[in-house]
Amino acid sequence: MPQLQSAIFARAARVTKGRAVGADTDIEELRRHYSSLSDRLGATPGPARFAPAQLGPVKGEWVDVEGASAHRIILYFHGGGFIAGSPETHRPLIARLCQAGQARAFSLAYRLAPEYAFPAGLRDAVDSYRALLHKGVSASSIVLAGNDAGGGLAFACLLAIRNAGLPMAAACVAMSPWADLALSGWSILANARSDGALSWELLFMSARHYLKKQSPADPYASPIYGGFRDFPPIMVHAGSLEILKDDASRIGEKAAEANVRVSVEIYDGMQHLFQANPDLSEARVSLQRMGQFIRSKAAGNAAATAAQ
Repeated sequence: MPQLQSAIFARAARVTKGRAVGADTDIEELRRHYSSLSDRLGATPGPARFAPAQLGPVKGEWVDVEGASAHRIILYFHGGGFIAGSPETHRPLIARLCQAGQARAFSLAYRLAPEYAFPAGLRDAVDSYRALLHKGVSASSIVLAGNDAGGGLAFACLLAIRNAGLPMAAACVAMSPWADLALSGWSILANARSDGALSWELLFMSARHYLKKQSPADPYASPIYGGFRDFPPIMVHAGSLEILKDDASRIGEKAAEANVRVSVEIYDGMQHLFQANPDLSEARVSLQRMGQFIRSKAAGNAAATAAQ
């Protein structure tokens, strides 16, 4: 049954690809593609509450679910190729992660390209983290998390946190992270036909809008080219059929080289962001595993009450 559900999910994802992306595809068409992907995230689990808020200069929303500790915080960066998406489009996925991790989340509305090119989104990520610290939240209570572009942004944020000498977050969790905007991973080609959601062309055009004239090998854009020294424990999940599979694997290799505790899990037969389908047993296992990881790494102490 899970294999059948996965096949149906993959078929639905392929439908969202629409016409081929090319050099003449405008930004609105690219955003419609990402919007069709986020439409697959399903219904928001109840009861979940969403409250618009602001951390420093950065807008977003607090996500609260039943049974969550108010003292364990997920700072979440949504996906969308750095050009699309919002806290609202990713509510179902974020709420399910909060349930699994027994945590509340601040979902960041970071600035998007091409209106705000690199490194605007990264600055928003760091500013929001700094704002949590200024509110008296302990770094040991904060877990950075994200999916695809947001997953890559989470690791770029870790680089900036470390290099700025800020207290390091407790952990980092990523689903199908996009960590190499140079698109050099072998799976970009090897899984081109099996990935029902993403394509080389889509990612290339997204990176072009995001980077403008900046190098795709800049570690703050593509953290796979940075050093992971002094990073917190990391958990990364991806599907074996997606073109970003190697980004996940290479994060594991970079972390291992730096003696950082890391767990990379590649789910056999799964598509990009398979956690979007709550009916998949693999999706439930993945979220449960990430939730357990979040609960074990985030201290959840009372210092986090200042964030409310």
